[in-house]
Amino acid sequence: MTTSDPAPEPFSTETTASWRELAVARSVDPARVRAEKRVQRFLDAALELLSGESGKDFTVQEVVKKSGQSLRSFYQYFAGKHELLLALFEESVSSTTVRLRDALEEIADPLERLHRFTVDYYRLCRPTATAPKERMAATLGMAEFAQQLMTEHPKEAARAFGPINALLVELLEATAVSGAVRRDLDLRRVAGTVLQATMFSSFAVTIGGLHAGDDTAAEAEELWELLFGGLTAEGRSAVKAPAKKAPAKSTAPAKRAPAAKKAPAKKTTTTRKTAAKKAPAKQPTTAPATKRAAD
Repeated sequence: MTTSDPAPEPFSTETTASWRELAVARSVDPARVRAEKRVQRFLDAALELLSGESGKDFTVQEVVKKSGQSLRSFYQYFAGKHELLLALFEESVSSTTVRLRDALEEIADPLERLHRFTVDYYRLCRPTATAPKERMAATLGMAEFAQQLMTEHPKEAARAFGPINALLVELLEATAVSGAVRRDLDLRRVAGTVLQATMFSSFAVTIGGLHAGDDTAAEAEELWELLFGGLTAEGRSAVKAPAKKAPAKSTAPAKRAPAAKKAPAKKTTTTRKTAAKKAPAKQPTTAPATKRAAD
């Protein structure tokens, strides 16, 4: 390409290729390996700047200087800083997806796979006070850029989140088939909600007036319980509590009030023993008279 060559036309956002692939495809150099290396140098420089004090407020000129390449070369691959950040964000999402999928390979139970994904992704997205300063800055910078994408460039955001969203939908579908989660919901919508809640949960610490602790494992488990267990007291992780049925109305006639107990009849004062004792019969008076007659 000579200096008189026109600037490259921006690629349509309708394409399914990644921004890295688009950047390499812009090269008129037949040696694509060299193009790959040049693009990677720009990405490495941008990531280093993103991890620094300026965050995502770095300039194209700073990227060019740090990469050791020319401004002309930069615009050969990228239409501007926005495309560079898109390529960098897609690289981050893609590598995170590969890392999470590798961690799930040895887990067979669908529910446990979903649990592992949730807590691991939270810990990857959540900067902590003990994390290296560079990593914290890069994480916050990517989170801020992701928020900007979702509000201002939804189509680009959907494409950038494609790999990790596909993985989560896959996990949700398998868990739904096993009966551990509800099947009456749009799982793609659920996946988007889970990803968004996980990515931006660090803001919940600020909004809730809490102190950002370093125990990300405990925080991740709390997020899991909230997302898949709900707020109800009897809720359980990823298990929908069965609805309580109202007691069926009985068709049996209403029970009558027990009748008042009658006082037991008073027994006569003459007991069986008393009745058995009768006055002895009087001896006949004729016996003495008979005796006198004999005399």
